[in-house]
Amino acid sequence: MKWLAALILTATAAVAEPPQIRAVTATQTGETWRFDVTVAHPDTGWDHYADGWRVLDMDGNELGLRVLVHPHVNEQPFTRALTGVAIPAGTRQVQIQARDLPFGWNVQTTVIDLQ
Repeated sequence: MKWLAALILTATAAVAEPPQIRAVTATQTGETWRFDVTVAHPDTGWDHYADGWRVLDMDGNELGLRVLVHPHVNEQPFTRALTGVAIPAGTRQVQIQARDLPFGWNVQTTVIDLQ
């Protein structure tokens, strides 16, 4: 029975794994920025999938949001872009934070240096 409890705990931990930012490319295009973000998450379907990521300033203010409208069960990791993000003048770093359904925002962020 101990092996069964261990198996259930392991399976639960895998399902609860938050989405992870694997790579980010930030490109300035005129007055705004484009972010290409690669996310990895063990999507299982419509009830549990990475459903968004956002760009935050270093104080935690949201500068841009990319909503992901469907699961990526068979496409891991995956990359999606967000264009037209206005970054305040003088900003040298931003954070990228991923979210999943049903657990919400990952407490960890990925810091990106802007050039």
